[in-house]
Amino acid sequence: MPTAIVTGQPVPGSSLEGDLRSLGFDVRMAADTAEARNLIAAAPADGRVALVDARFVGHPHALRLGLTDPRFPLAAVPGAVTAQGTARQALSRALEGQDETGGGTAVAVDSLPDRLVTALDADGTPVHRPELGSLVAAVPADPQARNEARQAVLAVDEEDVRLKSAVKSRDGFFTTFCISPYSRYLARWCARRGLTPNQVTTASLLTALIAAGCAATGTRPGFIAAGVLLIASFVLDCTDGQLARYSLQYSTLGAWLDATFDRAKEYAYYAGLALGAARGGDDVWALALGAMILQTCRHVVDFSFNEANHDATANTSPTAALSDKLDSVGWTVWVRRMIVLPIGERWAMIAVLTAVTTPRITFYVLLIGCALAAAYTTAGRVLRSLTRKARRTDRAARALADLADTGPLAGALARVLGRGLPGLAVPAAAFLGGAAVVACSALTGFGGWLPVVGAVVYVLTSALATARPLKGSLDWLVPPFFRAAEYGTVLALAARADVHGALPAAFGLVAAVAYHHYDTVYRIRGDAGAPPAWLVRAIGGQEGRTLLVTVLAALLTASQFTVALTVIAVCVALLVLVESIRFWVSAGAPAVHDEGETA
Repeated sequence: MPTAIVTGQPVPGSSLEGDLRSLGFDVRMAADTAEARNLIAAAPADGRVALVDARFVGHPHALRLGLTDPRFPLAAVPGAVTAQGTARQALSRALEGQDETGGGTAVAVDSLPDRLVTALDADGTPVHRPELGSLVAAVPADPQARNEARQAVLAVDEEDVRLKSAVKSRDGFFTTFCISPYSRYLARWCARRGLTPNQVTTASLLTALIAAGCAATGTRPGFIAAGVLLIASFVLDCTDGQLARYSLQYSTLGAWLDATFDRAKEYAYYAGLALGAARGGDDVWALALGAMILQTCRHVVDFSFNEANHDATANTSPTAALSDKLDSVGWTVWVRRMIVLPIGERWAMIAVLTAVTTPRITFYVLLIGCALAAAYTTAGRVLRSLTRKARRTDRAARALADLADTGPLAGALARVLGRGLPGLAVPAAAFLGGAAVVACSALTGFGGWLPVVGAVVYVLTSALATARPLKGSLDWLVPPFFRAAEYGTVLALAARADVHGALPAAFGLVAAVAYHHYDTVYRIRGDAGAPPAWLVRAIGGQEGRTLLVTVLAALLTASQFTVALTVIAVCVALLVLVESIRFWVSAGAPAVHDEGETA
């Protein structure tokens, strides 16, 4: 249990002690600084400890925001400061030398927690200060100020503020106006019944899987039920994040579940539609796999661009300035958010089309919409990158290298080649190599060796593209080019095999590999590093898997190739899932919560 130390003389009629206990704190009283030091030393070494001025007046939710958020080692609001176990030493250092007259620091109110925050700032230790908005958090200096602060507390509807802050400030049109107005109340209902965000996330997954099962029936009632359940799953998907923000229940595991389950739900639904179409005599597995490939590549574009530029210096461009200007005009904000077809709009479109049309039409519209959205977002990012004079960091280059998923073949060749290619030749090599292997696989009959030649060229270009740190203006395009090349090769070869089961097996293989790539993304975003090198070597790296699939297509019959794809898919899935689950369950990464991607 976390410990809250209330410093100073108790104030008659104050609800502070009760508010702290309601937030889960074990409350202790400290009459002076020396007693506060002793209580901190006696608190569990790995537990959270908070110091709160006894004169504090404010909303309980202001204390919740300042003292219970697990994402920040040190946090503070006026009159209160908290430290998790990893930051206890910094708080103890700040407490050293403090005395009852202010420790030499001039502040408006002689508050020990505020003096500690000032000392931490002076020491260069980062302290998170949450945005309180209209919430009150103050340490009044006299009875009149205290009465005014209490009146200010009564004037603000704390619950209304808490509900509004549970909704993401930036979201799609459909989510903002059609889901969040009521899903936040569902989040509050869940919080009051002790449900956790992870439980709601799991419920969302189960609902989506049932929706996929309904779609797989191939009947009109099944398709209608699937559309309704897909929307219900999305409501729960919004609710889990709102519940996390409402109750500050953030966790590393929760972020991973929220992110990976979103992909699992959507791609399982694609498979359900394909199975339902097959029951009606229409084979749309190629369209389902194409939709999954396109959507995954869109996400990789988002992730790569953000990782390449989130800590770049001189991070400005005329294109970015124009974008900011457009965002200042109300209606353009929503139009631009809808153009990129975010998850809310996309799932709503899929649900409606499933209910009233056929799986083939659903996939056609989905592919066209996602292709247009991908062209819009990628073109804008390319223009930003070309017009931006930015210096990218070693961390960004490392993240792009991890996202590239280069295996032992390209790695060995890159060491032999040395410095690699300069400037724009890097993404050009990745694109041309990928285009070569996909074209060779798609344009030749099944069983030929030309795709193998294309794959060998691809291994060489992959090595050339990754032989030097990825710090160029367009080097963030390398990972998505690699994803498109590997997934596109599998799709092309499975389609050319033209036997029953080849495309579903290819769907399974791409899904397993895509999971590995998404897992890499979320480890990087959580500052947990990339998957271990042994795992990348064990599953061959992107160029190794591409070469292997082309060699198997050349050596095996179409039926044998289908079996081989299935075996590879199972092996890759087992390896990446076991290692991923082991990591995330035991991860020591900071607590985070996935806020979602625009795509």
